[in-house]
Amino acid sequence: MRTRTLLTQVLAVNTALVAGTAIVAALIARGRFQDVFELQRMLLLGLAIASAVLLNSLLLRRRLRPLERLLHTMERVDLSRPGQRAAAPAGAATEVERLTADFNRMMARLEEERRESGRAVIRAQEEERARIAQDLHDEVNQALTAILLRLQAAALDVPPGLRSELKEIQTLATQAMEELLMLARQLRPTALDDHGLVPALASQVADFGERTGIRSTFHRHGAPPELSDEEQLVLYRVTQESLSNVVQHSGASTVRVELSSVGRTVLRVRDDGCGFKVSGSNGRSRLGVSGMRERALLVGGRLNVFSAPGEGTTIELTMGAT
Repeated sequence: MRTRTLLTQVLAVNTALVAGTAIVAALIARGRFQDVFELQRMLLLGLAIASAVLLNSLLLRRRLRPLERLLHTMERVDLSRPGQRAAAPAGAATEVERLTADFNRMMARLEEERRESGRAVIRAQEEERARIAQDLHDEVNQALTAILLRLQAAALDVPPGLRSELKEIQTLATQAMEELLMLARQLRPTALDDHGLVPALASQVADFGERTGIRSTFHRHGAPPELSDEEQLVLYRVTQESLSNVVQHSGASTVRVELSSVGRTVLRVRDDGCGFKVSGSNGRSRLGVSGMRERALLVGGRLNVFSAPGEGTTIELTMGAT
């Protein structure tokens, strides 16, 4: 049976009901039921009208149910969880089918535009980080180097009583240079550009363990993944943010970072810290995790958090899993 428009269906149903009611009323008015009391005729007319209204309500409710389902889907759709689509049930009106198709096309377009704008934001952020890191390395670090050389030269001509103080200042300048270089590496991971994702992650985990004293290990499964520059950068940044959360919040003694390329590319960062309630309003889950999840979505990935109080935390990033 060919699907008719919603307007045609409503008009047809109401026309049939009005015609039926009119026929019953005409029969009563013409006295076809002369052997029935007046009260019975009124009850019959009332029953006919009530039946018409009830039938009309049932039929309209049935025909409008697909539209209600579509509205429910529109209300609960969330761009942070891409891939949600509406489905028009079989036999739905033409308008409902067209509205469903238009809604799905709109969602696909919005998700694509969101990904493109997000990639542009990531590129702009990384370019700015690279510029700042370069300035720190070329300008601020050179200034500190010049100060250190001047201190070394001045130490030769000062009285012996001041040499220990100058030595301490040289030590502080050297520490400042080391912290500055570490900050520049965090702003722009040169290892990622020079050596690729796997060596960069291994170096990041090793540096984290040396700097914090937390026992950290890196494990790789499968062949090196074939990923775009943006996807590699997201994997690196999610690892960086996860390790930062470990040292700031978890109180963990061990951290295990895994990169698996068997099938899909999956990154896991596990710690044995205090853990937290994922579904609650904990600041760590609200701020740090939301930023990582947003990065993952922009490159077509999905980030999940598995944690519970006293059971540690696992951050899992799956690429190409929308």
